Amino acid sequence: MAMQLAPERVSEVEWRIPAQGRMRVPAVIYASEALVRALDAKVYEQLVGVASLPGIVGAAYAMPDAHWGYGFPIGDVAGFDPEAGGVVSAGGVGFDISCGVRTLTTGLPRAAVESRLDALADALFHAIPAGLGSTGAVVLDDAAMDAMLAGGACWAVDQGFGTAADLERIEAQGCIAGARPDLVSARAKLRQRAELGTLGSGNHYLEVQEVAELYDAATSAAFGLVPGAVVVSIHCGSRGLGHQIGTEFLRAMVVAAPGYGIALPDRELACAPLNSPLGRDYLGAMRAAINCALANRQLVTQLARRAFAKVLPEARLELVYDVSHNTCQEEVHQIEGRERRLFVHRKGATRAFGPGHPELPAAYRPWGQPVLIGGSMGTGSYVLAGMAESERRALASACHGAGRSMSRNQAARRWGGRLVVDELARRGIRVRGHSLRGVAEEAPGAYKDVAAVVAAAEAAGLARRVARLVPLACIKG
Repeated sequence: MAMQLAPERVSEVEWRIPAQGRMRVPAVIYASEALVRALDAKVYEQLVGVASLPGIVGAAYAMPDAHWGYGFPIGDVAGFDPEAGGVVSAGGVGFDISCGVRTLTTGLPRAAVESRLDALADALFHAIPAGLGSTGAVVLDDAAMDAMLAGGACWAVDQGFGTAADLERIEAQGCIAGARPDLVSARAKLRQRAELGTLGSGNHYLEVQEVAELYDAATSAAFGLVPGAVVVSIHCGSRGLGHQIGTEFLRAMVVAAPGYGIALPDRELACAPLNSPLGRDYLGAMRAAINCALANRQLVTQLARRAFAKVLPEARLELVYDVSHNTCQEEVHQIEGRERRLFVHRKGATRAFGPGHPELPAAYRPWGQPVLIGGSMGTGSYVLAGMAESERRALASACHGAGRSMSRNQAARRWGGRLVVDELARRGIRVRGHSLRGVAEEAPGAYKDVAAVVAAAEAAGLARRVARLVPLACIKG
């Protein structure tokens, strides 16, 4: 009998593909009807593949911004139990390991920035390296490379890039335990040697934004968000090092899977048991890449502070929060009434811990974790807060962005980069980009409606809206 991939509607924002065939658990999609109708059928196929992997617990979850990816959909969450033969998948983490977003307040209203916005955009563009293959001013020798991979943002602060106060507002206080720099290949380290403190290309950016709308005044105040205030959001990851780690371990997992008795539904789902030597090695290397991304965003933050100091010396850039996407984190979750230790893959998804969670900074614990949702270039971004309901719904997870609605090649064929820059300029948004093709690939129309995505996330109980941010200036690779 052929598998039924069309999802069944459970509620206004929940859809389900029942466990069937090789599936060990159902697939659950959180999205509005309009977002589900727009999903590529490939997403359903990939969710079914994820739901068929050994040791998966609960369901294979798709967030409202889900779209087709490599092996796992982007916008996918899946938890695996090592005691039940659970696996770790390089494709389930993604190649840009720990790609993530951090948002900072500036202490300034838009009125104080408006007249100097062009100068600020130019200063940021010149201060922060961006673009394919971009390199920074910090070049690491072997010892410094290993120290950075072990220490993450803590290492960066020790080197003078930021303060201890920054670390309080970063997941895991800026450093993931269990990193193994010795398991990161020489090739991966070589690719990263001069890339620290750079944005990279693709959908990565630095945006100067205005707090345009509040949905929850009390939580906004706790997060330091004030109507009309200027904030800065930074979106980047582990650069070439993370990509190299993903590529190398994916190849190793494809070769090793049959020896572990794993029949892969698709070679892109290559994985290894969490308790195997290969699985443990990948986790150690991946954690080093997470630390690399945390250090990278910390350096970019300090470069942004220096650029602001030249144009707006009265600005004080203070961290709201830093959240990673594309990770596999060891966590304890309540599953069917009992605690289980799981390894939660979030590919294009973010943690969304609810109020009271012990891993949150004390100042945020009454409100829930800040969940930072980047919009497409030229559209709004959102700050959400984690909800207690998200633990049951999707292993305390939420969406991470708008989600692509067309490929980069399709976008580049449809829009010209200069056309996008000029259109955004007419709307008062300054764009500084290193590549017009890159700008075209990231045109606003190439993405889903971010407002619809976050509305669906809130309706599903994944995270609640706190504030909407609108762009004033965007620095692109």
